[in-house]
Amino acid sequence: MLTSSLLGGLRAARASVVVTRSLAAAQKATDPIQQLFLDKIREYKQKSVGGKLVDPSPAIEKELKTELEKLERQFGGGSGVDMTSFPSFKFEEPKLDPIDEQAAPAKK
Repeated sequence: MLTSSLLGGLRAARASVVVTRSLAAAQKATDPIQQLFLDKIREYKQKSVGGKLVDPSPAIEKELKTELEKLERQFGGGSGVDMTSFPSFKFEEPKLDPIDEQAAPAKK
């Protein structure tokens, strides 16, 4: 009983050491290709601040503008309409006819 619990504790300790080593290895790349990849991702993250396109060409900007205009025409947008905001809905209370309690009873 004592031996099995001791072995189980040793296995758990060894597993935690393996996990710790794996996490440490993931934070720093040893392969130059991996390091280059990580550097490019960090560079892209710095350039893409604000949700804008990263290094767009004039042709890509023109294509984006054309597509956005097409979407505005298709879905009812236009100048001065914020298509990124959630629409506001206004529900009016329906007008119901009052029930006439004095009316003749319905025939069965």
